[in-house]
Amino acid sequence: MPKQSPAAANKEIALLRSARNDIKKRVFVQTLMSKAMKKRHADQPTGISRRAFLKAGALFTAVGVFDVLSVFKKKALVSATSIKQTPKKPEVVVIGAGAFGGWTALHLLRKGARVTLVDAWGPGNSRASSGGDTRVIRAIYGPDQIYVKMVARSVQLWRENEKRWNQKLYTRTGALWMLQENDEFVRTSLPFLREYALKFDELSPMKARKRFPQINFEGVKWVFFEEEAGYIPARHACKVVLDVFVAEGGKYLQLSAKPDVIKHGTLHDIALSDGSTLGADHFVFACGSWLGKIFPNEIGDLIEPTRQSVYYFGTPPGDHRFVDENLPIWIDFGERILYGIPGDGRRGFKIADDTRGDPIDPTSDERKPSHEGFEIARKYLEFRFPALKGAPLLEARACVYENTPDHHFIIDRHPRARNLWLVGGGSGHGFKHGPALGEMVAEAVVAETPPNPFFSLTRFFLHEQN
Repeated sequence: MPKQSPAAANKEIALLRSARNDIKKRVFVQTLMSKAMKKRHADQPTGISRRAFLKAGALFTAVGVFDVLSVFKKKALVSATSIKQTPKKPEVVVIGAGAFGGWTALHLLRKGARVTLVDAWGPGNSRASSGGDTRVIRAIYGPDQIYVKMVARSVQLWRENEKRWNQKLYTRTGALWMLQENDEFVRTSLPFLREYALKFDELSPMKARKRFPQINFEGVKWVFFEEEAGYIPARHACKVVLDVFVAEGGKYLQLSAKPDVIKHGTLHDIALSDGSTLGADHFVFACGSWLGKIFPNEIGDLIEPTRQSVYYFGTPPGDHRFVDENLPIWIDFGERILYGIPGDGRRGFKIADDTRGDPIDPTSDERKPSHEGFEIARKYLEFRFPALKGAPLLEARACVYENTPDHHFIIDRHPRARNLWLVGGGSGHGFKHGPALGEMVAEAVVAETPPNPFFSLTRFFLHEQN
């Protein structure tokens, strides 16, 4: 190996000086220093003085300290800038702890908002449209693709959260569609079911009789089986969503609420029934049948609450043909639309009439099921399920639908307050959409995006003009 002259060693030291402003060259500088030291001792002991070597070491130290301080200062500056630019968490108040409000509050919380959920009587209470024991989950929706998409998303969210909560809520039974007049409503939905990977099967009446001998298929011309359908325990599910919301950091108040005065296009506070007020950046009123009462000018009779009677019949002891392991939920399209849930959580064989009932006041009217409805249910039960003739009535309940004129939901900003959202109009089919609708509303509130025109309030006024 050729010997290194003092001039060459000094050249290496000069290179060190040129590297002091470049942090990326620190390793390179250290390597040169090491080589210089080794060559001094191995090749030319007198070629580089102790003073020159120490000078080089001092230069390396200065470069290192300078670079470390520079990096530290840069990091401190970035950190300070980040603190200044970190957006404040939006404060949101959601009024109504049913399927729409509860899921909206939970999604808002998971998106980083500070959320307070308010309800007068509790989640899924007996006066709410989300109350009751069970709700059907089905995806066939005629020509309305948006609902098929929302059901597919809701089922996905139910399953994801069941795993997250380690709790089973969704019972998959399938849904049997029996059609007497025509099959248009179901058939127009089938392309959408395919698009969202929701399985179904078309059965001939003869095949259906063989598969479900418990059912009398007289008068039925078309039969479809929707595989992913099932039911959810409504009241219990609302309570679970609330419990999770609180466990994840949300705040819950069991009080009634009404909006304060809207000033300069903004709602600043709501008045609570305990005499206090509650302020926020955004407000979501998802209070079901009470939405029209709270906002008489903006909603008013666009939401009409109606009495809907539900009946539970006892099945023969030890006869397992009518429980959900052996019979799906069913929807029967004839002169009326009747539907039911077999076994219904061992509560009884549920039958309900989807025909809109008499208008009621959601607060003051007595929740008594109609005798006429009972006669219709009894007659239907004995015709369509002959083995249940004479089955005892175990329970009857009066529930409520919150109907819009076109039976579509309302999801829109208040016409005079940009930070106030009005969400409702479940129209007897809203519960199943709770998870997806809540996600949709939360995104609109946080991102301040415009509502989907399909659910906007303007559709009613445009219809009136036309």
